[in-house]
Amino acid sequence: MCRLFGMSAAPHRVHATFWLLEAEDSLAEQSRRMPDGTGLGTFNPEGAPRVEKQPLAAYEDPQFAREAKDRESRTFVAHVRYATTGESVAVNTHPFEQKGRLFAHNGVVEDLPALEDELGSYRDLVRGDTDSERFFALITRRIDEHDGDVAAGIASAVGWIADNLRMLAINFVMVSDDEMWAFRYPDTHDLLVLLRHPGGTGGRRHLDHASAAGTVRARSGALATLPAVVVATEQMDEDPAWESLCPGELLHVGPKLEVSRTVILDRAPAHRLTLDDLTGHAAAAQAPSPR
Repeated sequence: MCRLFGMSAAPHRVHATFWLLEAEDSLAEQSRRMPDGTGLGTFNPEGAPRVEKQPLAAYEDPQFAREAKDRESRTFVAHVRYATTGESVAVNTHPFEQKGRLFAHNGVVEDLPALEDELGSYRDLVRGDTDSERFFALITRRIDEHDGDVAAGIASAVGWIADNLRMLAINFVMVSDDEMWAFRYPDTHDLLVLLRHPGGTGGRRHLDHASAAGTVRARSGALATLPAVVVATEQMDEDPAWESLCPGELLHVGPKLEVSRTVILDRAPAHRLTLDDLTGHAAAAQAPSPR
């Protein structure tokens, strides 16, 4: 299963150090689940996005799996990819950038020709082969159609997919320079949020989060004294305040770390897929990873 991580410390720029694929898989594990790419998205002081991607699997580049990347930003998005659509090349590796926003997705959307027809001229934003990048382009189109209202655009896009396409899940994290959105739908995969107080539960600790699968780790000394909001596919520390987003719920974190949570899709998918409907690499990629 793809791993998502998002964090906002807005309005503050903070240093955070990321290890992606920190834990090296055994050969037995690799035979079942081979990460197909990793990526980290941040923003520079002028608000321009910076995306760093590696399309190689961890076993092909063990050094990359151990390297730490220290970056400063108000918002962050990290992704570990288990490919279901598209080859393991840079253009298919998350996060994707469109119109100053960065996006990473966990799930499967099928009927891509119908989705492309719905994109119209926004098909030109798509560089690779993935369902994820096309999903992002639909969100981008609908945001523009709603005069820049991001929440309305997301609601329109996810509602259309739920009503028209075969889909397993459309969980995502999207960030701009100073805002973050996260969405979970339906209940196939979990997506959790932590409203982290300065210093965490003890009040004095810097952030040091690690996923149970060992695929994403993030550390920030600045968050010993600053609050943050963290989104992840799995609980990453012992803090009891981690909560699952409800199916159909959109989380928004604003420029001053204001948080809103709204259910924007309260109906079941019209053409829901299950893991049993997937085959081969797609089925392996979406299955929960062993812990």
